[in-house]
Order: sequence, then C-alpha cells, then structure tokens
Amino acid sequence: MKIAVYGASGMVGSRIVAEAVSRGHEVTGVTRSGGEFPAGVQAVQASANDVASVKEIVGDAEAVVVALGPSRTGGSHQDYLDAIDNLIAAARGTATRLLVVGGTGGLQINGQRVVDSPEFPADYKPEALTVAGVLDTLRATDESVNWTMLHPAYVIAPGERTGTFRLGLDEPVGESISAEDYAVAVIDEFEKPAHNRKRFTLGY
Repeated sequence: MKIAVYGASGMVGSRIVAEAVSRGHEVTGVTRSGGEFPAGVQAVQASANDVASVKEIVGDAEAVVVALGPSRTGGSHQDYLDAIDNLIAAARGTATRLLVVGGTGGLQINGQRVVDSPEFPADYKPEALTVAGVLDTLRATDESVNWTMLHPAYVIAPGERTGTFRLGLDEPVGESISAEDYAVAVIDEFEKPAHNRKRFTLGY
C-alpha cells in the first residue's frame, strides 16, 4: 500500500512511518523542513498548506496520515485548519483514505466533550478545541471523502510496541497509549478498514 505521512518527523508521525515500513508498505514521509527516515522511505519536503503539492501527494497515495497539530505556543491555528481543508479537498472524490491524528479532548464522557470539562488543563485547551473542531469538519464532508480520526488515550508518549491495546469509539479507553502502539492501530486500520467515516480511540 502507498502511504503518505504528513508530520513524518514528529513523535507520532515517525512511529507511523516506522510501523508502515516494517510491514512492507511503500511510505512517503512529508515534512516542512526535510529529515532522515528509515531505509525505504521516500522523503518529501513539502507543506500541507501548499495546495499543488498536497494534490500531487494525496493523488499518488492510497492512504494519507495527517500527523499534524496546531501551534502550542499561542500562535494562530489557521495554518493547521487550512492544511486540513487542503487535504480534505485533495481526497474528495478519490479512493484515498485520510486518517487524522486526533486528541483526547474531542472524546466524550456522558455526552460531554473531555475538553469542555472543568478538569481539562487550561494550557492545552486552545489546541484541544481546535483539533476537536476538525472532527466536526470531517463529519460535515460528503460521502466521497473517506476519512477516519483516531484519538489517543489521555497520555501518549514514546514507549514500547506491545501490539496489545483496547479500542473504543466515543469515550476514552484507558489512561495511556505508547506512540508505537498508536502507530500499530493506524496501520491496522489501513490494512483492515473498520472505521470508514468514523472516529475511534485506543488505550491500555
């Protein structure tokens, strides 16, 4: 399978690249600044904010991972939202799957989004609200956009690849997940699609 990963040098993106390559997929790692990747990965220096390159990369892929996120330093989130719009537009009407890395804030407990709870850390709230809003954008797309959003557990960090975790749909599952096992779930979803035009989550 041809898989393109935006944000391929980040904590999550790099694990997804490594997992995909280890399973024999043809991987393109897309970054703004370039970077080194495992053997067999095609490195592309490009931005998801560039409409022409997005159209070309998405058009050549069977699956695209969006391992990007809004600014955490108080900057505008518009670049991130524009990138999401570009990727959706490029995938519309194609057979390409679009998997967006989500956040725990968009999940729900008893009908309330996690990000809207009083206990949600204030420092992370702007970022979480923006990413949670992307789910609404994806849900509003027409049927020709084959999207999936995968939300991690509350804590995602570098760790061990166990291949053992639980899946859920709308409510958080467990307290944590390693970035390595998150990557396993992403490639599992591409190999055996189970959440077309849906969101899901995972944790231990």
